[in-house]
Amino acid sequence: MSTHRRVIIITGTSKGIGAKLAEYYLESGWKVAGCSRGESTIDHPAYHHTCLDVGDEKAVTAMVRECGKKYGQIDALLNNAGIASMNSALLTPGSTMEKVFRTNCFGAFYFARESAKLMLKQKTGRIVFFTTVARPLRLEGELAYAASKAAVESLTQIMSRELAPNGITVNAVGPTPVKTDLIRGVSDAAIERLLERQAIHRLGEFDDVINVVDFFLLPKSDFVTGQVIYLGGVEG
Repeated sequence: MSTHRRVIIITGTSKGIGAKLAEYYLESGWKVAGCSRGESTIDHPAYHHTCLDVGDEKAVTAMVRECGKKYGQIDALLNNAGIASMNSALLTPGSTMEKVFRTNCFGAFYFARESAKLMLKQKTGRIVFFTTVARPLRLEGELAYAASKAAVESLTQIMSRELAPNGITVNAVGPTPVKTDLIRGVSDAAIERLLERQAIHRLGEFDDVINVVDFFLLPKSDFVTGQVIYLGGVEG
């Protein structure tokens, strides 16, 4: 399949990593279907935007089916949308846990499930989940966020085995902190303590994330599935 005809769904494209990913793949010749709670911030003829909450199962199902009808194919899904909650376990209300899991885990699952249904017909496809180094580092104060991403890693590994016979790969990338709204409320001291636990002591950059995603999407990567790659030299 020629690159200029490839179609990719990217969640959470209004800002941050999601917006950068959308811009990158549009520049690379892909057709991009993005979504966020708000209106689109991207103006490009090959970009299609849907306003939704990724935790809304019916809305996600409708969007993916619309993409299937509009484009006739879904070649890749980047499950980027996510929210964080920085608080100690004893001060974390159940409503926060529910909100974080609904977005980070349930939303990612809905998109993966519906996209995979279309990919099954094609006998090929790429699904990339987003996790975090907060999970292997067991960062204090990030219980809800890290726990939701631990669930995402299980989705990655189990779905990779279920979908492998149909030519669909499922992998995950775990960025270190990148300068986005997700870490805006984290103190400099907390960020520095985190960086000290990495093998490479610096913040992540958008290109670091794109590099790993690109690798997962390569046609030559059809033998790579069920993998979780953390950035910055963090070990699983």
